[in-house]
Amino acid sequence: MKNHDKISESAKEIRKIIERAIETHKITHEENEKILMLATEDGFIDPQEKVLLAELNQMIQDRVIKFVKTRE
Repeated sequence: MKNHDKISESAKEIRKIIERAIETHKITHEENEKILMLATEDGFIDPQEKVLLAELNQMIQDRVIKFVKTRE
């Protein structure tokens, strides 16, 4: 596997947060901020992160996932 084909650790963490949001149909603003921080902390948004961010944004726009103040 080539280096650029590997999934970054930040992309794995982003995926975990997004999967939880999909399961519960909810995301907090803090979780969204963490996703953005993870995606940009290395100064580069890799292709996997771009796909995950686009998927999350689409689900929020489609109201599949809604923002909540806190997790219950």
